[in-house]
Amino acid sequence: MKENSKILVVDDDSGIGEMLKTLLEFYGFEVTVTEKPDETETLISAHDIDLVMLDMLISGVNGTDVCARLRKNPETENTPILMMSALHDAGKKCKNAGADDFIAKPFEMDELIAKINEVLEKRQGAN
Repeated sequence: MKENSKILVVDDDSGIGEMLKTLLEFYGFEVTVTEKPDETETLISAHDIDLVMLDMLISGVNGTDVCARLRKNPETENTPILMMSALHDAGKKCKNAGADDFIAKPFEMDELIAKINEVLEKRQGAN
């Protein structure tokens, strides 16, 4: 794990966002949380984000659309994206939209940390 990797959590459930922030900070990550998917690009640039955790359904916005938008933006196209959802069969849709990986909700913390490290290492190896 890259020390102090910066993670942006985009989830409209503030309880989940704050829980993830607390848990990920325990593991040494710096975490920013937003409930507003429209802020994603701005926050990536402002906080020099290393990985985006993006919920598939965010208050009327499809997270796959946000993911595809990030991939089309030259400033965010290489930012790793880990999408999450409780929906059945969401993983394929998320990966088709450009997500690096997918995790189904509810997830175990160990599984989440392993996925985050895997995505970060894969991206760092590619750069």
